[in-house]
Amino acid sequence: MNPVRLSLPLQRQALGRCRQWRCCHSAAQIYQDNTTVKPSARRGFSNSSSVPSALRSILHISDEVTEAVAANKPVVALESTIYTHGALGKDLAKEHEQLVRSHGGIPAIIAIVDGVPKVGVSTEEILRLIESEGTVKVSRRDISYLVGMGLTGRKIHGGTTIAGTMLLARLAGIRVFGTGGLGGVHRGGENSMDVSADLTELGRTRVAVVSSGCKGFLDIPRTLEFLETQGCLVSTFADGRTGEIDFPAFWARDSGTKSPSIVYNEKEAAAMILAQEQLGIESGLFFANPIPEEFGIPATEMKAAIEQAIAEANEKGFTGSTNTPYILSRLKQIAGDSVVVANKALVRANLVRATNIAVELSRMLSPETQPTTSSNVYHASPKVQPKPTPPVESKTDILVAGSVAIDLSCDYSTSKAGDIAPQAHVSNPAHISQSIGGVGHNVALAAHLVSREAQVKLCSMVGDDVAGSTVISSLQASGLDTTYIRKLGHEYHPSCRTAQYVAVNDGSKNLVLAMADMGIFSDNSFPEYWTSAVAATKPKWLVVDGNWSAADVKNWISAGKQHACSVAFEPVSAEKSRRLFSPHKGRPALRIFPHASIDLASPNTYELQAMYSAAKENGYLDSAEWFEVIDAFNMRGARDKFVRLTSADLTDAGVPVQTIQLLPYIPTIVTKLGAEGALLTTILKPDDPRLRDRDTEEFILTRSVPGHPTVGGILMRLYPPAERVENIVSVNGIGDTFLGVLVSGLAQGGRVDHLIDVAQSGARLSLKCHESVSPDLNRLEDQLSRAALLL
Repeated sequence: MNPVRLSLPLQRQALGRCRQWRCCHSAAQIYQDNTTVKPSARRGFSNSSSVPSALRSILHISDEVTEAVAANKPVVALESTIYTHGALGKDLAKEHEQLVRSHGGIPAIIAIVDGVPKVGVSTEEILRLIESEGTVKVSRRDISYLVGMGLTGRKIHGGTTIAGTMLLARLAGIRVFGTGGLGGVHRGGENSMDVSADLTELGRTRVAVVSSGCKGFLDIPRTLEFLETQGCLVSTFADGRTGEIDFPAFWARDSGTKSPSIVYNEKEAAAMILAQEQLGIESGLFFANPIPEEFGIPATEMKAAIEQAIAEANEKGFTGSTNTPYILSRLKQIAGDSVVVANKALVRANLVRATNIAVELSRMLSPETQPTTSSNVYHASPKVQPKPTPPVESKTDILVAGSVAIDLSCDYSTSKAGDIAPQAHVSNPAHISQSIGGVGHNVALAAHLVSREAQVKLCSMVGDDVAGSTVISSLQASGLDTTYIRKLGHEYHPSCRTAQYVAVNDGSKNLVLAMADMGIFSDNSFPEYWTSAVAATKPKWLVVDGNWSAADVKNWISAGKQHACSVAFEPVSAEKSRRLFSPHKGRPALRIFPHASIDLASPNTYELQAMYSAAKENGYLDSAEWFEVIDAFNMRGARDKFVRLTSADLTDAGVPVQTIQLLPYIPTIVTKLGAEGALLTTILKPDDPRLRDRDTEEFILTRSVPGHPTVGGILMRLYPPAERVENIVSVNGIGDTFLGVLVSGLAQGGRVDHLIDVAQSGARLSLKCHESVSPDLNRLEDQLSRAALLL
């Protein structure tokens, strides 16, 4: 699907905002490949649920609907259970689509087709769903099940209910949804807790639903009370009447229960939707549209039939999701064709009403009718609708699951000789630069730049804000795949801001203090999505950084091992490194060598100390399995060996012994020592040729007892720095660059001890440039390829 460019006025405004962020990217890079929105959308009135780019591989939206939503055209969502489970005729979907179009709207039928959630389903696909015996009813709770089964090859069809349709419509950016009748609180629901998921969906998903109220066999007063508790606006169309208006009861125009509020025309309804959006209120809106008078069935006439059907349903045990279908079927038998005629008429009336509302809303969003707002009102950034693509499996060498952020680097600058340290509690002169960073981004970019052949993908999250759009544009400009960058609006969590990192460095460019706002990663969790990302990409190496919550670090690692990936862990910081060894009650414990959950970690000495302390405090170093591996190392006279292979200072600092203690959980640890180089500590299996290689003999720390089935020995090697860098430009990102280059070589089949020198050369290049990752890493491509081929 070809992206549509942003309109020029919107580009200019977006670029203006980006300059406030001190964006260092050119205008051509900003908003590259995003779809267009009308200028009115820049005022904050577009639907805030734009499809995150990471969802493109799961959620499929037709070209027509995508372009219509982006241009604020009148799109109307239609549920599919009305066709798949409604028994009102096979041609009903086509009829409804034509009805919406005839009133100036664009129909968007929503369903699950072959395990894929689709917005804008064709009538041919609806016929497939109707004719399939395996088509199921899909509410919110069922969507991930069907889509997850689809990702594993089990293709299931699903007709979406009001709740399921609302959720997918919201993700697609559709504001208005027309349907038949709303689910509600069943009679006796105060005891049975039989409450339709439609009601809770209206409490949390900002979509305007137009229907003919609740079916008369439900408890309408309790339904309205429930909706009030959920914070859902309920308003009934007066439809030519004056005074107090009843909430409708589906077949009957009156229910005996007064409507909470009244709306007199579609323009008023559209204004309410606009106000809800502008105020950022995330609950839904329910507009009750009474059945046309000529087709309405008086409540007194329906009462006897309803009571009979309810009694039979209770007697036969039809409860929960089976209750409503049974009662509807019996009412059709008891009351005859009048019920069928009424059903068809009210749905048609609701679709016309919904289309008219969508048309009015589209007019309000047009530039000519857009109201002027005061300058002190905050306006959300444009909500852009990326083009969706169907889920595909593609060759991936490296999947990096980690952070992407706006980086600010503040370098202390003074003319006083010998003055290199900024002063506390005062303003300091500095040179401040901005770039796109984040540990995950840096690792992925380094792996991508150092090898043109490597297929690298980044799975991360950004906020639905200007910074997020800038990040995505930058990633695309650098050539990184953005399929799995998930864009989150505030409907997920108030912390859904694009991450930011501020580093304060002294006059020698050494880090003094850093502040990071990474709440978007620690406060939002989508474990099913993480698993699907790994399943779809099947990478050789999965790199997980410590910015995720402790639970999600484990979720990512588990997903990697489930799909046979090698897993690397980048600790990020001393505090975040502890998440790997967090208390494991309720979470899967890390597995032990030779089936370790982690294959490689690259901590600095502070992170290594923190990881070791967390492992010790939380009982990881007390298990019987851990002792079995430690005993297999056959350690004797360790201190003298540590001093010989590293140094007395490193030994006294505890670095060698901490790596040994963690090896059962992380069989290869590359400890970054800054200006002192890097220390490799790794378990060798009994058949590893390095145990018999004269060139590596001096680096063998210990050999296992003869005949041990899994442990052959330990290699410990100190690598001096590839080169001393005198004029350091920036230290930000050097550790990330190191790991990115290292993993890129490992993905080519290289051996870690042959790759460390090249990885250090990559880190040295990043030390010499202002950006977190040096664009000159491609100069190392041939060197890395040669190192990866060494035996």
